[in-house]
This record gives sequence, C-alpha cells and structure tokens, in this order.
Amino acid sequence: MLVSCGHRDGGWESQLLETGFLGIFLCPLWTLSRLPRETPTSRIVLWGFRWLIFRIMLGAGLIKIRGDQCWWDLTCMDFHYETQPVPNPAAYFLHRSPWWVHRFETLSNHFLELVVPFFLFLGRRMCILHGALQILFQVVLILSGNLSFLNWLTIVPSVACFDDATVGFLFPSGPGGLKDQVLKMQKEKARGAQPTLTYGRVVRQMVNLALGALVAWLSVPVVLNLLSPKQVMNSSFNPLRIVNTYGAFGSITRERAEIILQGTASPNASAPDAVWEEYEFKCKPGDLRRRPCLISPYHHRLDWLMWFAAFQTYEQHEWVIHLAGKLLANEADALSLLALNPFAGRAPPRWVRGEHYRYKFSLPGGPHAAAGKWWIRKRLGPYFPPISLRDLKDYFRSREWPYPEPE
Repeated sequence: MLVSCGHRDGGWESQLLETGFLGIFLCPLWTLSRLPRETPTSRIVLWGFRWLIFRIMLGAGLIKIRGDQCWWDLTCMDFHYETQPVPNPAAYFLHRSPWWVHRFETLSNHFLELVVPFFLFLGRRMCILHGALQILFQVVLILSGNLSFLNWLTIVPSVACFDDATVGFLFPSGPGGLKDQVLKMQKEKARGAQPTLTYGRVVRQMVNLALGALVAWLSVPVVLNLLSPKQVMNSSFNPLRIVNTYGAFGSITRERAEIILQGTASPNASAPDAVWEEYEFKCKPGDLRRRPCLISPYHHRLDWLMWFAAFQTYEQHEWVIHLAGKLLANEADALSLLALNPFAGRAPPRWVRGEHYRYKFSLPGGPHAAAGKWWIRKRLGPYFPPISLRDLKDYFRSREWPYPEPE
C-alpha cells in the first residue's frame, strides 16, 4: 500500500484509510439520489464512525496520562505551543498566556479526551453534545497549530453524532425540499408503512452486517491496547488498517531543537573565511525574522520529519544525509520541497553541513521582537559534519541509494 512507503505515520494516513473505508458504505451504490428511499444510511455505518471518534479521542487521552508527567502536573501547555512540530502565528502569542490559562487548557484536554467520548453511549442529547464539543475542540486545534489535515479529518466522524432533527436547519424547508421529503417518509413509517424489500436492499443489509462483524472482530486487539499500560499509538493490528489505534502528544518536548542545513562554495570547509549559507524550509523555523507559517490543512511532510530528526542523531535518521546529498547535486525534486535555495542560479555547494540549534519564541514587545525577530536561537553544536558529494559515494552505494549527479 502506498501509505506504507513513508518514513513515519503520524496517524493521518491510518485515520484517512479508516474514515474512507467507512465512507464506502455510507451511501448506496446504484443511485445518486440525495435522499434514497429504499436504502437509508445504516445505523451500523453511523456507529462505525462513532466508534472511530471514540477510539481517536480516548486513545489520545490515555496515551497522554500514561506517557508524560506534565499531563498530570497540568504543565504540558506551558511548552506545547513553542515545541509543537510546526507552530503557527497564533501559537506565538498563545505561548505567553498566563499560567492559569495553560492549566485550564490541560484540564479541558483531559475532559474532552477522557470523559466526553463516553457521552456517545448516554443517549441522543449527550451524543449530540459529544459531537459539538469534539468539533469545537478540533477548530481550536486548527487555530492554534499546523497539524496538517488531521483535525479536519477528525471532524468527519464527529458529524455522525448528529441526527436529522439536529442538522435539519441546514436544509431547505419548502415544499418538495429535502426536509419536506423526510417528514413525509417519517409519517409513512409512523403509519406502519414498510419499505419494499428489494434484492438490492437485502444485499446492502447483508453487507452492513458483515461490516459490523468485521469492525467488531478487528476492534478486539485495539480495545486490549487501549486497556494496556503499554499502550501504543498510531498503529494497526491488521495489514489493511481498517481498525486502528490512535494517539497524539504522548510526550511533550520542553525545548525546541532545529536542524539548520547550510552549504558553502568554499573549497575548504574548515577555512575561517568559508561563507556558509542557510537553506530555508517551507514552514519549519529557520530564519529568525520569518513569521510562523499558516498551512493547515496542507501538510509539509519534510518539515515534520526534520522536527522528529532534531530530537536524535543523523545516524538514527540517515535520510537526512540522503537529503544533503541531493542538495550537493542541486537536485530539482529535492529543492522543490524547500522555500529557499541559496545556490539558485549558481553552481551547487561544495560542502553541506547540519547545525543544531535551540529555538525559542521571542518575547512579544521585547527587544528581539522589536527587531523583527519571531525567534531567538542558540547553537548547540554540529548535527552532522561538513560533507561533500565525493564523500558520500560509498555511503550511498552501501545503502543502494541512487548516487545524485550534479544538475
């Protein structure tokens, strides 16, 4: 499957697969009618979506209280806005909120992820309340960070919490409109009228029953994982990823590390007069004066991977060296993933290196902010030493990577 080809699944791909799979059974196959009379939406499918949002939220809540002490101390939000993968402009200001706001945010998160999911099983009104709260929660997350399309996708199963009476105001109520047609169908049903039992209807009911049995069977290891103190997140127990386990931010980093890639045209990388020029990514922090980006629901995957790599070493993330090799060759496909190539229109760099920095938000109204800086940074040391394309020939050959040729 194509989704299995990436370096890391942050939950987006598996959740997209499961949501899309359930969506296959949401509408009838042989009609494009906006209101198919003989094939109403199956309750099994609706509960499939509700079961999905239940696992998403509860899994996220459980992994937090099992993963990091700051979720118990209510201090995680003191760090989250600054250290999340790709902050947005709102995060810059939210990071400076009073301490009691951050405590409230953390408590609210626990309530929404550990308590509210059970509203699904407490009757119609509580189910509707669950849907409204979860959608509101996702909107807040969209406004406060760049979590790609994940929050938008999480809204989809929450919509299954609303019935016709709840969302009826969204549809026209005139004669012959959808609302009028639904009322007529409900009156017919109240009089005891039974829909015609067609072959297609029987097949659809059988398919829905099979779907319910399949989801129930595949949910067994997922439920056991939720109950386990060694819970894993964003994983699957079946190759088709139809029923998965989810979670987010089981641990919160206290400081933000960044990898800054630099190149030089100097023949000697160790020369004191070597001029090192920085590559800029499309969204991740780099230039101190560049405003944090706003890209949701778009996803700059390379920027996310650089965030993960900064926690560890390049030996644990060899693809960073692979990227450096492509930059040494000025490879167009790799450069298209970046915002700025300092060697555009010139010969490729002779050397590329990775520098390790600690980044922090500047203080709004402070001297750095007054100078136009959104970030301040401190060098931690080299992430990987200067390398040339010639140095990488054996490295690439040993890993069976195509050796990049200068363009």
